[in-house]
Amino acid sequence: MRTRLRRLVVMAAALLTATATLPAAAADREDRREHPSHGGLSAVIRYTEYGIPHIVAKDYANLGFGTGWAQAADQVCTLADGFVTVRGERSRFFGPDAATDFSLSSATKNLSSDLYFRGVREAGTVEKLLAEPAPRGPSRQVEELMRGFAAGYNAWLRQNRITDPACKGAAWVRPVTTLDVATRGFALAVLGGQGRAVDGITAAQPPGAGATASAGTAATAPTDIAATAPDAQDAARAARELFAADTADMGSNAVAFNGSTTANGRGLLLGNPHYPWQGGRRFWQSQQTIPGELNVAGGSLLGSATISIGHNAQVAWSHTVATGVTLNLHQLTLDPADPTVYLVDGEPERMTKRTVTVAVKDGAPVTRTQWWTRYGPLVTSLGATLPLPWTTTTAYAVNDPNAVNLRASDTALGFSKARSTADVLGSLQRTQGLPWVNTIAADSGGHTLFTQSQVLPRITDELAQTCSTPLGKVTYPSAGLAILDGSRSACALGADPDAVQPGIFGPSKLPTLKDAPYAENSNDSAWLSNADRPLTGYERVFGTIGTQRSMRTRGAIEDVAALAKRGELTVRELQAQQFANRVPAGDLAAKDAAEACAALPGGMATGSDGKAVDVSDACTVLASWDRTTDTSSRGALLFDRFWRKLTATVPGAQLWKVPFSATDPTGTPNTLNTATPGFTTALADAVAELRAAGIVLNAPLGENQFVVRNGQRIPVPGGTESLGVWNKIESVWDAPKGGYAEVTTGSSYIQAVGWNGSRCPAARTLLSYSQSSNPNSAHYSDQTRLFSGEKWVTSRFCEKDILSSPGLRVVVVRERR
Repeated sequence: MRTRLRRLVVMAAALLTATATLPAAAADREDRREHPSHGGLSAVIRYTEYGIPHIVAKDYANLGFGTGWAQAADQVCTLADGFVTVRGERSRFFGPDAATDFSLSSATKNLSSDLYFRGVREAGTVEKLLAEPAPRGPSRQVEELMRGFAAGYNAWLRQNRITDPACKGAAWVRPVTTLDVATRGFALAVLGGQGRAVDGITAAQPPGAGATASAGTAATAPTDIAATAPDAQDAARAARELFAADTADMGSNAVAFNGSTTANGRGLLLGNPHYPWQGGRRFWQSQQTIPGELNVAGGSLLGSATISIGHNAQVAWSHTVATGVTLNLHQLTLDPADPTVYLVDGEPERMTKRTVTVAVKDGAPVTRTQWWTRYGPLVTSLGATLPLPWTTTTAYAVNDPNAVNLRASDTALGFSKARSTADVLGSLQRTQGLPWVNTIAADSGGHTLFTQSQVLPRITDELAQTCSTPLGKVTYPSAGLAILDGSRSACALGADPDAVQPGIFGPSKLPTLKDAPYAENSNDSAWLSNADRPLTGYERVFGTIGTQRSMRTRGAIEDVAALAKRGELTVRELQAQQFANRVPAGDLAAKDAAEACAALPGGMATGSDGKAVDVSDACTVLASWDRTTDTSSRGALLFDRFWRKLTATVPGAQLWKVPFSATDPTGTPNTLNTATPGFTTALADAVAELRAAGIVLNAPLGENQFVVRNGQRIPVPGGTESLGVWNKIESVWDAPKGGYAEVTTGSSYIQAVGWNGSRCPAARTLLSYSQSSNPNSAHYSDQTRLFSGEKWVTSRFCEKDILSSPGLRVVVVRERR
């Protein structure tokens, strides 16, 4: 009782302090819309520079309320769009054939997305997970956060006018429930499993069966899949490309330095996640405080009531998309008399039939059937290039262990309360909730952590060897995709004694590196998290060992290993690393390219269209380029366009003279093979492309790599995946509009965190695309301009720093009854 009273007293003091700091004029300006006064849930939101909210509440439900309110204030249209998705109502409001934004699944059209999520809703999938006791299901604290988030979002809708043109006056912006919030978390959990197979799940029909659909919906019928077995090599290639796309589309970098490398013996962490700049997978920045209970700051994925990546007073963490393959397939042997019956140990089992109906805008409802097995749903494709045909003898079911995992929020909450990297690891081991990311952490005691603690199907190499089908014997070693014989119960995934659920690896099997001088990941496997302490001994499903690293991994390890060796590191060195914008591909290839260019007879090269191009000016530009992707860099754009074309057409084995060696993984391959015919073709095509667009070859990068916000161009620094730049930026090339017209993916919520012995962490943050997607918001592009100028936000974590903010604005938000 005393503890509770003390916390209430502290909370009351915080509220009074926050309110008292309002200037009189500001207090007079508060109205009932900002300061409602009718009971229910409530929170105090203190806004500092760049619209960053610091949310204070007395308990988890009220903290969720404040978080839901503040997220809605910045991102109501994006949030509402996502809730339409998880309710299976996109076809109703936007039409069945319109494309999704891919934020919450890989469904290519609204109808496919709706069929899947309506099926999830009607099967009670998420309700069953909510009913599971912790740790299998969410804790009471997380349930309260989700309940409060829904209430806060709804309260904001009731008490405010929407000004964002993306959804102003839209009928699809409606109140939500706790189930909607939880289903959004479920969608994020299955992104790498069922979520990537949505089109294949919703299109699956028995051989010879037509789609069950109302008249006028022929365009939305399932695509016919050729009734032939997939070619093993083609399937392996498609699987490699499919899983590689995860890190290309999102990806991330993170590095933790331990006390032996830093100026004060404390830890340092630099997190640089690469996430979409638009849509429902954006980060949103805040601080969450329950006095005496919780105090954490960082970035949350939209719709999440917890901090996804962040820091508290003693520990900081970040995530990188991992190489673990989060699904596997079971190849079914069918009853020759009935393709909806499969055999296990010679005994027939009938598939479960789920019939789902979706409302359609300006049309009759569409009804489809989905088919489920003991292993999971039947699937007829993974992505567009990996067909898995359902024939009279064979079908494929996808197993996704994250389809029974609603634990990620508890993992995140454990991080938020952690006081050391050991506590971070403890949260991972206790909750086992992260579906598709690695974790990198550092603490004020000087410790570091890398761990690939993700929920993966329990595919051991031994099981794959014993139970793989002929197709799986090719896809598993090549791509990590296990295809097991579903006709044998002996091929079940089994259970580890320390795993929170059957069919996944327990914590003792997960690649983990503790207290290394540096621990780094740039989306390659765990092998080279520290080049001097390589991790080995894990199963193939986690990733590869002793294979060629990406250009970004090579550059990152070179950089961070050099920093660790130099020592005496501070947060300032982390900031410099983030915006060094060094191009590892340029360091390896630009000199050779310039020299080979200068040696071309008459300075001429032949393009892919057979036309001769004068490339002599390009030789000088490449030779003088500073090998960075700063906005002022001259030559970066030319090299970028040349390198993209070269690597897209020349196989890796022909690109370099010195091949990869596992004994020198960061130094090989090297020495550009300028004798390959593709070299001069790529050079000619790049020069011709820029000239056709009216872009001079030595134009500063920022003139042609930019975003447009409210009619103004904002130059964007950074470079693409193929260039290997730490500060990754992927943009859409649109020559008529002047170059890279819009950023799709790249550096997002960035944090550089250390400790200096005070109670306040030394942290710098940056949200590259800013807090709000509303073009009428003051925080639509303010941090984007900081990112353009390679500037940072000084974190206001401690109370004294929050209250001293010159732009402090305090809002007390309450639920109206």
